[in-house]
Amino acid sequence: MTEEAQVLERIARGGYTICLLLVVFVAAHAAAAPITTESLLKEMADHDALARFPDPPYTTGQASSYDRRSKRPGDADWFANNDWSQFIRSEAHGNRTEWVMMDVGDPGCVTRIWSGGPKPEGVIRFYFDGSEKPGIEMPAADLIGGTGLVGPPLSQITARGLNLYLPIPYARGCKITYDGPNFWQSHQESDQIWYNIEYRTYPADTPVETFTRVPAEALEQSVATMRKTAERKRQYHSTLSAAGTRIIHIDGPAAVREISLKLPADDVTNVLRSQVMIITFDDEQTVWCPAGEFFGSGVGINPMQTWQRTVEKDGTMRCRWVMPFERSCQIELRDLGSNHGLMPDLNADAGDWAWDSRSMHLHATWHNRYPIATKQAAGTMDWNYVTIEGKGVYAGDALTVFNPVTDWWGEGDEKIYIDGEKFPSHFGTGTEDFYGYAYGDTHVFSHPFHAQSRCDGPGNKGFTCITRERSLDAMPFTRSLKLDLEVWHWKATEVGYSATSYWYARPQSHSEPAPAPDEARRPLPVAPK
Repeated sequence: MTEEAQVLERIARGGYTICLLLVVFVAAHAAAAPITTESLLKEMADHDALARFPDPPYTTGQASSYDRRSKRPGDADWFANNDWSQFIRSEAHGNRTEWVMMDVGDPGCVTRIWSGGPKPEGVIRFYFDGSEKPGIEMPAADLIGGTGLVGPPLSQITARGLNLYLPIPYARGCKITYDGPNFWQSHQESDQIWYNIEYRTYPADTPVETFTRVPAEALEQSVATMRKTAERKRQYHSTLSAAGTRIIHIDGPAAVREISLKLPADDVTNVLRSQVMIITFDDEQTVWCPAGEFFGSGVGINPMQTWQRTVEKDGTMRCRWVMPFERSCQIELRDLGSNHGLMPDLNADAGDWAWDSRSMHLHATWHNRYPIATKQAAGTMDWNYVTIEGKGVYAGDALTVFNPVTDWWGEGDEKIYIDGEKFPSHFGTGTEDFYGYAYGDTHVFSHPFHAQSRCDGPGNKGFTCITRERSLDAMPFTRSLKLDLEVWHWKATEVGYSATSYWYARPQSHSEPAPAPDEARRPLPVAPK
């Protein structure tokens, strides 16, 4: 185990949230330029960073093992599902064959690697900046599975999914290869490998230092910085309007740094859907979302703790998305049901914020549809999470699925189009892969950047609640962003999808779908016994 991994392991005994904060503030002095491993880790830990448009700017892309037969929407193979062991090309290195997973030029950074399937038997190599000698050479199971460069919370196996969130920057380009056996030659299921690699690309003249091992000094100064930030807060309590809506009003410039909610109800499941969070920044309504989905709990109270949100067993829910505004903020909890006797406990913490030309408002867009008819591949469709017009950064999402049968519902791939792309720059390999686990595993889990807080049974029957938060893998857009997810089910049935998209944007940005009060009022479906 490396020295850095040992430090992570020791600190992790005190809880992964604190661990992440301590580990990522690794430099004693903030680096203005060039971009380094240390500066990227500091950015990862900075809650404020997502709320400002990136400087220097960057674009994002994904290299994955998606089925290469998928070429154009509407074609017969658009929903092809052989999403494993699809590589760019093969290369001979002496007596060894390496399969190229990713090959990009220009300055950039790998921000996330996920892999699933049988335990990978091969070695992954990173070739930086055109070098013929690998800068990283390590068994894939170690590198992505939490025993290689770094351990939890930046790398671990989660419900059979291997995840690595350690940033790996490069000055001029990066090629990643895998030398394990190729299924398309051996035709052995044990050789199948699914992978998603997400990366940033900076402008060509951006100074970037190629990856080096992570130092572990300056932790005491990092803790002091974190505590100092936590002190700059003012607490606001909601008041009850004549119409029965809980309201918090805050004058700006400022930033909401935490919202907490607890609903005193015996049966909170349907109440969470009909109690809607509505937030207006600078006279623009940007958040309209049922409370359960806004806080990441989904349907019912499902305990979890991620980087931005916490749901506790007693029903207390907390959201830590930083929400800056220039003039005013109004937070509302509106009852769309018949629960007017409830006395919700709604509070907000706010702190200072210097509003500037890079500052952005938080948005939360909710899309619900039930029923959606499925029929395996023949009935597959692309279902839209959100379509955005404006300039901003996509920061994460949550998905609640209702599945009335035990057959697997999540073969669908994400397809993300940025700034008018004709072909998606992010084309995934399965819904559970997008959310960081694998094989539709039914175990609940909670980690800084992804969680499965609910999975009914048997199998995947009933409700499943999953979420993903983005930090270094956030996706900037200058004109538009569209996120679609294939509805790809193994059985002909009727499912329900409820997606919440979290994104930041400059003022006057817009999204679809529009708020849907009737959908929030509808009783939740019930799985047959």
